[in-house]
Amino acid sequence: MGSGNEQHLLSKIATNNGHGENSSYFDGWKAYDCDPYHPTQNPQGVIQMGLAENQLSFDLVEEWLKKNPKASICTAEGISKFKDTAIFQDYHGLPAFRNAIAKFMEKVRRGRAKIDPERIVMSAGATGALEMIVFCLADPGDAFLVPTPYYPAFDRDLRWRTGAQLVPIVCESSNNFKITRVALESAYEKAQEANIKVKGLIITNPSNPLGTVLDRETLRSILGFINEKNIHLVCDEIYAATVFSHPPFIGISEMIEEDTKFNRDLIHVLYSLSKDMGFPGFRIGIVYSYNDVVVNCARKMSSFGLVSTQTQHLIALMLSDEEFMENITAENARRLAARHDLFTQGLARVGINCLKSNAGLFCWMDLRSLLKDATIEAEIALWHIIVNEVKLNVSPGSSFHCSEPGWFRVCFANMDDETMNVALQRIHTFVSQVNGAAQSSKKKHWQRSLRLSFPSLRFEDVTTTPGIMSPHSPLVHAPI
Repeated sequence: MGSGNEQHLLSKIATNNGHGENSSYFDGWKAYDCDPYHPTQNPQGVIQMGLAENQLSFDLVEEWLKKNPKASICTAEGISKFKDTAIFQDYHGLPAFRNAIAKFMEKVRRGRAKIDPERIVMSAGATGALEMIVFCLADPGDAFLVPTPYYPAFDRDLRWRTGAQLVPIVCESSNNFKITRVALESAYEKAQEANIKVKGLIITNPSNPLGTVLDRETLRSILGFINEKNIHLVCDEIYAATVFSHPPFIGISEMIEEDTKFNRDLIHVLYSLSKDMGFPGFRIGIVYSYNDVVVNCARKMSSFGLVSTQTQHLIALMLSDEEFMENITAENARRLAARHDLFTQGLARVGINCLKSNAGLFCWMDLRSLLKDATIEAEIALWHIIVNEVKLNVSPGSSFHCSEPGWFRVCFANMDDETMNVALQRIHTFVSQVNGAAQSSKKKHWQRSLRLSFPSLRFEDVTTTPGIMSPHSPLVHAPI
């Protein structure tokens, strides 16, 4: 930034730190960007495990594209649709696209909720959809309650440009971070005492970063709470189809269709194809609201961040292929389960546990036993070693506003098996050295300095072949 006089000429948004890029969550991405791992070109580089991206089923998508060249307007088979796709389209979205999205959302919810295509409003990714719903529901200074731990970029998506506030609902490991009525009431009361107007509650189901689904009892409690307080409920359900084992995902739409006593005007769903299909680059975000006024307002706002018509055309054809969608959702769940088991079992072999989970593209890894003491400072010191010396970009729990130091989110679906094996070997080497230090000096030196060197960190014995590489991170719109 230039001189103070130059800064005075710019807006508060341009010159403040509201984007939140200075957090440890984004710092890990920067460390990866500066030294990205590659099996042959840079085998000692940082492995990207901070990116919640689903790359496990791209081969199936690529095979479908080969068999369906008409889905692209840039092929000889699809060129007849070029003109109609290239010219201006109504910002409501292509009817075929909205119908296909609605049908897929119903499938993910096991047919237990009806999704109306006329209530689907598109946005440029989940980031834009989240901001759009906040603009519709809240004025600057109003607040939303959010259970912790929560996605770090919520601070950017929900607050930076809207001026809204986030009030944490403190959840704890003693009950596996479950959202309790006591925690909800406590957060609401604290906001009231601070004279903060609460406009809504935001939940992520399945959870990012926990990888867990909300049970029926918790969802019913949440619905009862927002009805009593007469505040909105925003349900971020972008990981709905990443559930890979029991219990199943229960969407909020299913709950309100089962029980009509809840006020539907307070219910809003966020969706995307970034996680369930692995398409973050397509920037497909969806606002689905049961409130007519919100739908109308969001549709007007959507003109500031539409999904390209070319993308709508392709996605409409793909999602409408029922046989393909049945196969890919089942196979993706199978591959996620296999990768989850591979990773968690690898951690367990060196005594590292994770929160029990059955969804998402990550694990909530428990490293509390490796901390010098139960402080955020000790967590960040350990994280610096993992990023800079072990060369793994994992995300510290404090960046997710976790109330307990020592938890880390680690992503496992954005790389090939060979890269995952290298990551596990690095973890094994690290933990072995920590345990060795503990045995020889009762951890005194390590706890004092939290500094370890890895002069012998070599992986020539691991056979690797170039495969799916973790991509560089676009920091200004980091995926959820």
